[in-house]
Amino acid sequence: MRDTVGMSAQLASQAARLGWYWGLSRLIDRQTQTAGLASHYKPVRPVPSFQELMADLGRLLLEDSHAVRDGRYPVMPEAADSFADHFARIRAMIADVPVALSRRASEDTSSARAAAGAGAVPEYYAQDFHFQTGGYLTEESARLYDVQVETLFMGAAGPMRRRALGAIYDAVHGRDQRQLRLLDVACGTGRFLRQVRLAFPRLELAGLDLSDAYLDEARFQFTDLKATTWHRANAEAIPLPDASQDIVSCIFLFHELPPDVRRQVTNEMARVLKPGGRLVFMDSLQMGDKPAWDGLLEAFPV
Repeated sequence: MRDTVGMSAQLASQAARLGWYWGLSRLIDRQTQTAGLASHYKPVRPVPSFQELMADLGRLLLEDSHAVRDGRYPVMPEAADSFADHFARIRAMIADVPVALSRRASEDTSSARAAAGAGAVPEYYAQDFHFQTGGYLTEESARLYDVQVETLFMGAAGPMRRRALGAIYDAVHGRDQRQLRLLDVACGTGRFLRQVRLAFPRLELAGLDLSDAYLDEARFQFTDLKATTWHRANAEAIPLPDASQDIVSCIFLFHELPPDVRRQVTNEMARVLKPGGRLVFMDSLQMGDKPAWDGLLEAFPV
């Protein structure tokens, strides 16, 4: 039976999130303009219009709601945060913007190197990805990461991640979930793995990440959910036996890895997957995937 009520609830909640994060995005843009640090870079490659971007986002939200209608996953609360906690995170993000802007202006990506534990991670990991304060190594970065990403993508990060739930649904449908194991590689703050738990509550789940701070945030996101196993480890050496996982997911990791590391992580994911297992892989748009949008990718580093 189709869940038209759930579809409507999902679409309404995501539309409200779009409006909220669109407003935050405009606020951050004004801060950037006021600080005189806005980029005036003009891409050579084509750039979609705002209308095209919003139409694409609208299609994403419709697909998300249709997945709920078709029973592929339930209506999805995005996070375990209370309203008070969410607003506290927003305030902290806004306060951090001038710091991040000044770091971007000076091309300084070193704040993570001063964080506790920086010496125990690979050199490529101890940097300020996207100029975020503390990189992936501090508690404050872990608290701000999701509101930063959602603001950047105007509330679309959750629906984008949920596109991967369809492949998991196809892999587990009609099977006893209690007998199936899923490992999420580079689980970060646990937002995707939380959605997996809500959609497939009986799966045996594990999350792996290199950041203690981000794993602590992931544990918080599972406060009200069935327990999950957490591994603080490098994806280049996954601490699990060969052929032990029915599903391995990897969401938005590879664009931040050096090429040689990507190969090693790929080998490790293949090693721990059972024969016939399912790799669920998602990453960012690459140059040439959608030529009319190449200018966005060209300008993104700036």
